[in-house]
Amino acid sequence: MVSQRRQKRGFTLIELMIVVAIVGILAVLAIYGVRKYLANAKTAEARNSLGQMAKDAASAYERESMTSGILTPGSSAAFARQLCASAASSIPASITSVQGKKYQSAADEWNAGAITNVGFACLKFSMDQPQYYMYSYSGQPNGSSGNSFVATANGDLNGDGTQSTFSVTGQVNSAFALNIAPNMLEVQPEE
Repeated sequence: MVSQRRQKRGFTLIELMIVVAIVGILAVLAIYGVRKYLANAKTAEARNSLGQMAKDAASAYERESMTSGILTPGSSAAFARQLCASAASSIPASITSVQGKKYQSAADEWNAGAITNVGFACLKFSMDQPQYYMYSYSGQPNGSSGNSFVATANGDLNGDGTQSTFSVTGQVNSAFALNIAPNMLEVQPEE
């Protein structure tokens, strides 16, 4: 009789508490993993965009940029390489536009300077999808040795006021070739 009662009793309170604790730990780990995954997916935008800007800067540097005047027979024009000049402003203009939210830029923001061939228009870089980051580009517009460019993405994914920064640099070496940094600088990338 006693053995039949024991078999019908079910789980003890301790066994149930152990199961609840295990489920709680697994839930915390799952939430952390999902948050990390989402943050990493959002930071991919900055990494991909800056990588493209670095490639665009290298292409712009290699473009032939010489005098646009007519050459007289028997004369020549010097081939000149040059970096794109700095963009007039960041896109968007303020970090508050991407602080914990996305920003949809307009095509004319990226094309500012198209006539004078500076900034993003010179790079031929633009974004047509909503963005999590504020992008900026600064460069010295001639190809002298030591001149450089810096492309930067700043963001605040969770809107807490702490910014994440990504940047890639390039510099003209003494042989007048453009060297681009092999690695991107990332400061608090998941902020």
